[in-house]
Amino acid sequence: MFRVIKILALTLSLFTTAVLASEAPQISQQSLLAALNSPQNSIVLLDVRTKAEYNAGHVAGAINISHDTIEENLAQLAQHKNSNIVIYCRSGRRTAIAIDVLAKNGFSNLQHLTGDMNGWLEAKLPVVSVK
Repeated sequence: MFRVIKILALTLSLFTTAVLASEAPQISQQSLLAALNSPQNSIVLLDVRTKAEYNAGHVAGAINISHDTIEENLAQLAQHKNSNIVIYCRSGRRTAIAIDVLAKNGFSNLQHLTGDMNGWLEAKLPVVSVK
């Protein structure tokens, strides 16, 4: 019985996280690229993948805070609480987790990069890497 309850709780948690991410406004790769290249750019770009993934290639200007350390690093993002924050990971799952944590901590201008890093790479858009 306890095992069934744990499975149901996990399923509900994953469903809730997916719903929260799907409710966050989306921004396309092309729209993000145009905004980043605009002189009026005020977007904070948050890459929630691991440090190794970030170092291998990320969107220029992105801040890297792994999804599993977002809560411990809220102070690093505090100055951006009222900014437009675009969040991405590899495929979307970790973005959903990060959006959930940030929304629960008062961040309201959150956007999810459509297609995440996979979509960015498929569109052959520029990336930078850290050696």
